[in-house]
Amino acid sequence: MKFLSILAPFLVIFSCSLVVSAEEHYRNFLECLAHKSNDDSSFFDDVYTPSNSSYTSILRFSIQNLRFETPSTPKPLVIITPQQESQIPPVICCARENGMEIRTRSGGHDYEGLSFVSKVPFVILDLIKFSEVSVDAKSKTAWVQSGATLGILYYRIAEKSQTLGFPAGVCTTIGVGGHLSGGGYGMLMRKYGLAADNVVDARIVDVNGRILDRESMGEDLFWAIRGGGGASFGVILAWKVQLVDVPENVTVFSVDRTLEQNATQLVHKWQYIAHKFEKELLIRVILTRTNANQGGRNYTIRATFNSLFVGGIDRLLTIMQKSFPELGLVREDCTPMSWIQSILYFAGFRIDSREILLDRKQPSVRYFKAKSDYVQNPIPENGLEGIWRLFYEAEANEAVIIFTPYGGRMDEIPSSEIPFPHRIGNLYKIQHLVFWEAAEAQDSDSYISWIKRLYSYMTPYVSNLPRAAYVNYRDLDIGANRDHGATSYPQARIWGFKYFKNNFDRLVRVKTIVDPENFFKNEQSIPSLLWQRKD
Repeated sequence: MKFLSILAPFLVIFSCSLVVSAEEHYRNFLECLAHKSNDDSSFFDDVYTPSNSSYTSILRFSIQNLRFETPSTPKPLVIITPQQESQIPPVICCARENGMEIRTRSGGHDYEGLSFVSKVPFVILDLIKFSEVSVDAKSKTAWVQSGATLGILYYRIAEKSQTLGFPAGVCTTIGVGGHLSGGGYGMLMRKYGLAADNVVDARIVDVNGRILDRESMGEDLFWAIRGGGGASFGVILAWKVQLVDVPENVTVFSVDRTLEQNATQLVHKWQYIAHKFEKELLIRVILTRTNANQGGRNYTIRATFNSLFVGGIDRLLTIMQKSFPELGLVREDCTPMSWIQSILYFAGFRIDSREILLDRKQPSVRYFKAKSDYVQNPIPENGLEGIWRLFYEAEANEAVIIFTPYGGRMDEIPSSEIPFPHRIGNLYKIQHLVFWEAAEAQDSDSYISWIKRLYSYMTPYVSNLPRAAYVNYRDLDIGANRDHGATSYPQARIWGFKYFKNNFDRLVRVKTIVDPENFFKNEQSIPSLLWQRKD
């Protein structure tokens, strides 16, 4: 049988490096898979082991952070790229029977690599072939499979309508599965909320191999997977999303101001007004270091005011002149374009290059570390100046800090509506990022140390009790489960309360009901109370 030809070379190669029990798990897993798939040999065309010539390229293709593409990074025993829903229940069943974990990957953008790295024997269930999108312009809905990227979703919407859109993220190679299950920010957030706020149905394979939709899974599980991290509860196959209305033309602008052009004062003022604008207007601030042209310094700070207005230029200029005249926005700064062109604009592509949205390959893959914060009171000018000083350090050459404003629709949705709790009371969200190149990989610790110093510096200026964080910006520094065995509720609550606040307890209750033995787990998965007692 075909699975035996796959298995034999692997056992030869790894017989000296793996303990017998791991080999047994692996062999038994493939034998189980052959049996459960009714000896369908075509299934094994989608099964890759380290002895397969395509294994490395399949593994690397969706890795979006080079921190997790090193010789020491734990690798999966098997990668499976299913093409049909019916192929997934056998994978779950056989992994359970043979003591192997499943890591589900849709786009590979997990900031800590949790979708494709594990310290225990594991299988990657890569949904790259689950990328179909079906748009119904009449009902303003779409079914999108979890392995589709945001770019594919946006492209398919634009194929059907120039006046429909969807409020999801800026990066077009992000997988829909992870993005929606964690919340999903985008430039339409203040107008229409998060991506997860606009999910109306889903299909999931549970721990027992059942394929469920919203009706059959029940409202508690449907609630949990929209912002609670879907990988804790099963394998999400597809989402039905509510599309939103957009005008034929929106307006964008991107205005740079340096410290010498009063960037400090402008960012300070922005904190007081950005969340109060009409919900059609979102202006985020992107902070970077750039070369200085004056003042005797080698570097200065650049604040980029990056904006989408769901409307025309004349109305935008009126709003800005009334609320933020200090920025000095003029008509020449503003560009009208279609919503789909704005997607390309914010992703950094030419606005006439729509086909690039179908490309799954990230234009640039580097080493990076990220963190997140929420701000509830404006940071004073001297607090901002402390951030600038950190930017002058050597490791901050390619650091980025992004302030994304709240208000609008985000203030109108109760914090318990979905697991994502960060609603009323926040002025804006912060994403902290530091990048470095392959040539600097040996100095990775110094870059990670820099972002930790930045995070520590921000402590007095951000939310507390808890210091909140966004689950789609995974950060293992804020807490993690045990690598082996059961994780106690108090241990998981350390990180869980930061991501989910009071919604964490409901997530634990749902997990305990739908996956009592805690099969679907990772370093920051929702724990089962029953598994703790059993352990």
